[in-house]
Amino acid sequence: MSNAIDLELTSKRFLLYLRAEKAVSQHTLIAYQNDLKDFQKFLKKSFLDISHFRHLRLTIREYWSGLLKRNFSAATLCRRLATLRSFFNFLMRENLLETNPFNYLPSPKREKHLPKFLTEKEVDHLLTDVDHLNYRFKTRDNALLEILYSAGLRIEELTRLNVGDCDLWNGVLRVFGKGSKERVLPVGDFAMKAVKKYLEETHRPFESASGSGPLFLNARGKRLGVRGARKVLGQLIRKTSLHKNVNPHMLRHTFATHLVDRGCDLRSVQEMLGHKNLATTQIYTHTSVERLRKVYASAHPRA
Repeated sequence: MSNAIDLELTSKRFLLYLRAEKAVSQHTLIAYQNDLKDFQKFLKKSFLDISHFRHLRLTIREYWSGLLKRNFSAATLCRRLATLRSFFNFLMRENLLETNPFNYLPSPKREKHLPKFLTEKEVDHLLTDVDHLNYRFKTRDNALLEILYSAGLRIEELTRLNVGDCDLWNGVLRVFGKGSKERVLPVGDFAMKAVKKYLEETHRPFESASGSGPLFLNARGKRLGVRGARKVLGQLIRKTSLHKNVNPHMLRHTFATHLVDRGCDLRSVQEMLGHKNLATTQIYTHTSVERLRKVYASAHPRA
């Protein structure tokens, strides 16, 4: 294990391992790749080699100290640490190192931010405004918006939907989330009617539509991508009188918050959102409590 490690080559093998065996998303792969490139630049600049373990822990501390001085957010630092811990675990798995020096670094405390969401009145206002619009892609955009709010999908999940994933008769949607994990979600009548209308308008009757065909199409008749879907939503919001910066993830937060507000149990919300851990879902209880606190403060005479 004293031989020099080709960091560039092992990084490529690591990313291939993440994609093939861990089935991580393209977004995660790009983030990991950028993190590893930054670490490689530091090593080249300092003329250091990670195969010399005697100096490795000092090297890691020097690198981490440099990151802290760059005023990154706690979320970015946590991701950087997760990337490098995973990479060094991979080096150990490949018998290139005996121990992982990043395990000795404490994880930064992440700031807790309550998710931004729309009120029920704002959602009604938004959907009513969209219903009164008249332009070429209105039917598609309305279906896209209804699905985002009705199912709480991530934008990547939305753009991966195929026609065959929509069971319009039973009101359910088959979704492939992070790590290609499949989940089946109930979807409201408004969303299903919007999808049916969109399919009929694009001459793709759902009774005979091929399951492999993309659900949402761009102007060229190809699958609508993540960037395109974000652009579509941004343009759609600007056409309405809702003066808020609304992104797809905000609609996901809105979906979850409204469910919790109306008494849905956290386990069910966790399953619908596709969260791995219940702790991730628990932030929506904080959102509801914070909202109740504001209502109490404004309404109670001795608040």
